[in-house]
Amino acid sequence: MSDFAVQVIKRVLVPVALLLTFMVLLGVLVTRVLDRVWPFTVEDAVNRELAADRTGGWNDVSLVFSTLASTQVILLVTVVAALVLRLVLHRWREPLFLCAAVSAQALVFLLTTMAIDRRRPAVEHMDVSPPTSSFPSGHTSAAVALYVGIALLLALRARSTAGKATWWALLVLVPVGVALTRMYRGMHHPSDVLASFVNGGTCVAIMARAVLDRTLNWGRARLPGVTPSGGDVAAARARS
Repeated sequence: MSDFAVQVIKRVLVPVALLLTFMVLLGVLVTRVLDRVWPFTVEDAVNRELAADRTGGWNDVSLVFSTLASTQVILLVTVVAALVLRLVLHRWREPLFLCAAVSAQALVFLLTTMAIDRRRPAVEHMDVSPPTSSFPSGHTSAAVALYVGIALLLALRARSTAGKATWWALLVLVPVGVALTRMYRGMHHPSDVLASFVNGGTCVAIMARAVLDRTLNWGRARLPGVTPSGGDVAAARARS
């Protein structure tokens, strides 16, 4: 087996498989083991309270955040962001990281919903219910992977601490808003969206470790389509 294949298995496939196992086990705990234990016993009350407090203005705001995490928008923003990163940075490392993080969370989300059958909250649903389980929230998971992934890339290139903090503050607010609005719109329980932060955030961490780490030795083969940047070449010369 080549060094490249070993690194892919060790750095990508195994961590994603472990994350999937954890998400399924977490779903079992939430829906079958701890469903009669606080704080899971008050989730229905939280959903009812949010539904009772709906107003026209907040309905519009929630629709904006929910749309930002819809499948169509997530795909569009991912593709556009990847193209911009490629054109600006002239390398594939960052676009590959972003696409891999979003794809990984989608895979884990889909397989988890197939294993965990949880009904959506017993309130009026403001959106059409997709056929997937309520656990976890696909909108929230995708928003975390995409917008936190973009925040990480921008923060790494920011020249000041204030700049880094600004990017994190602005872009992390998106998945937080998505999580709140998915509950507000009656589509998910609180534990659904919290679990999605685990899924999306972990996928960002896995792909950052696998793709963005320039010290990683992939053997003679490089990541597909990744050419050495000036910084990579300089670092290699310094080590030699």
